[in-house]
Amino acid sequence: MKPIDVFKALSNESRLQILQWLKEPNLHFHPHEGVDMEQIGVCVSQITEKLNMTQSTASQYLTMLQRAGLIKTKRIGKYTYYLRNEEAISRLADYMREDM
Repeated sequence: MKPIDVFKALSNESRLQILQWLKEPNLHFHPHEGVDMEQIGVCVSQITEKLNMTQSTASQYLTMLQRAGLIKTKRIGKYTYYLRNEEAISRLADYMREDM
């Protein structure tokens, strides 16, 4: 995890909103095909719909968050699910406390 990549990813309001929603997915999304959102994640189509933007833009945002290490993906069949990377977020908090 490179801090500059993380800060770039967090510098966009929609990407920050995605991370906030994924913190409590059951509060912000309805389960997709019975998937446990706490364990598997939230389907890309649900995130796209909630953002109210095109699928390509939402996918770019999710890719940036993934490259920064802030979210993880899981592919099940034809669906891709996104889940926060709590370990990486914890390391970021440590970095902010200790190195900034």
